[in-house]
Amino acid sequence: MKTTLHLLCALLLVSGTGCSDDSNDTDDNTSAVCTPGESVACTCTDGSDGAQTCNDEGSGLQECVCDSDNNDTNNDVNNVGNNDTNNDTNNDACADAPGEGLQPSHFLAGGLDGDIEEVDCTLSDGTQTVCYSISIEGAPADHEVGPFCPRNIADGPEAGGLWIKDGEHFDIDGPFIEGLAELYGDDNWQLYDPDTGDINVTDTLEECDAAARPDVAEELQNHCVECLLEYVDGGVPQEYLIPKFPVMGNNTTEIDGRGSVGLALNGVYFEGPAPLNAIISAYTIAAFDDCGGHVNLAAGYHYHAATGCTESIAQCDDHAPLIGYARDGFGIYAMTDANGVEADGLDECRGQFDDVRGYHYHAASPGENMFIGCFKGLLATAAGDTPDDPPDNMDALSCDDAPDGMRCCGDDTCDGPETADNCPEDC
Repeated sequence: MKTTLHLLCALLLVSGTGCSDDSNDTDDNTSAVCTPGESVACTCTDGSDGAQTCNDEGSGLQECVCDSDNNDTNNDVNNVGNNDTNNDTNNDACADAPGEGLQPSHFLAGGLDGDIEEVDCTLSDGTQTVCYSISIEGAPADHEVGPFCPRNIADGPEAGGLWIKDGEHFDIDGPFIEGLAELYGDDNWQLYDPDTGDINVTDTLEECDAAARPDVAEELQNHCVECLLEYVDGGVPQEYLIPKFPVMGNNTTEIDGRGSVGLALNGVYFEGPAPLNAIISAYTIAAFDDCGGHVNLAAGYHYHAATGCTESIAQCDDHAPLIGYARDGFGIYAMTDANGVEADGLDECRGQFDDVRGYHYHAASPGENMFIGCFKGLLATAAGDTPDDPPDNMDALSCDDAPDGMRCCGDDTCDGPETADNCPEDC
């Protein structure tokens, strides 16, 4: 009975109304409404039990303290970011602080060719600084490469990869190959045998190489072009220089196809826009796999689209996950956040600021044939190079060291995709 009376008194004290227990009243405590330091039970707003402590003067009870107040922060950190976007997301380091720069620990070791090292470098404005030298194996650490081309028009989407056109991406299945003439409004598209339904696919290194040229031989036109990782000995190792701390430039830098856009966390590089018009002009499809990548004999396996199947770092505030870093050192995040909402207010480079990540980019949709629109930060070259030199983003191969069937420019180096624009001597 006395316990009940004490609880009732506590409730009345909170409302400013006193009560007394006649059996305990003395002249010494007639001016105090509670015993200093004493705790009494109270009910929290969520219905759970809490406690109130009498203040030092004994004139009243302090605010009700609830266990849920202490757990809210921890629960929030542990529970956000657990979505189905990518089961490989890393929730232990789910946000980068502004100005923190590239984090080597975010990369999967299986995609790297050795440790990430700090080296001296020169930014495009001539500033001497420190960069990360990142060497990659040339193959993804977290998924298989392919498939690319289906073999028959009866095949389903699991037999092929994807293709992009006018901002959309399509599954390369049998019906897609069968419908190319209608899709492009040109009856010259005929990638399959009308009698058997079998699809024309480049199935040797030599055919892959010949079909990837701007001047595709007539016998290799109307083919689905499939180049395999084994054609480049399992990958083309490359080295990239990325500023340790990104520096915002006074002007943006165009992505002109001379080098990669950046690196995915699985060790594969993001390439600039694919030359779609040149590819389809020969009635060919240079198929991507479902992760948005394909193999080039000079540059190896690389991505042209972010499809959500690669390593990513979840963010504690439900922001889109980190999927890689641009060559200027700023992070590249997925297009949509944990709730499927696309970021708004992006600038011409597809970048924006926020208080958690500072400046960062958001990848475009798979059908847009791009990752970001331009570079907002300064690019890096090796120390001693002039800012006008091409970015030192890959090791140039001597033609003597290049895989069989690889074309090289007249300068005796294989430093990227060979096209009529950059290799007029050979093309």
